[in-house]
Amino acid sequence: MNKNTDQFVPLACAVCLFTGCAAVTRTATDVGLGAGGAALGGVLSKGNPAAVAGGAVGGVLLGEGLHYANGKQNDSPTRPANDKGRSDAVKQQYWLYVSMQQAKAGSEGRVRLLPGASARTSH
Repeated sequence: MNKNTDQFVPLACAVCLFTGCAAVTRTATDVGLGAGGAALGGVLSKGNPAAVAGGAVGGVLLGEGLHYANGKQNDSPTRPANDKGRSDAVKQQYWLYVSMQQAKAGSEGRVRLLPGASARTSH
């Protein structure tokens, strides 16, 4: 490996460690893409400082563009309907579970759901 790659690999690994946390995702994306753009600009231009700076700026702009597009997708007008659909699906699963338990109980009696009881059954 050459000198540029030796310096880039630890930086890339450090960025990967932070990408799981929602609070630093934007920063990590900007840093990662900026560093990647700078490295790419340096390799393609054989170390021209203007190309390295341009690559870094291009990487950061790409990261910000991706963040903006993701924000627009999350703010879509269909979001409330999607959330309501998820809520209805959970309620449907709950009532399906209750009806299965009642059918299993049969003539033994009525199934009672206790507050705080787990939905899991142990057999």
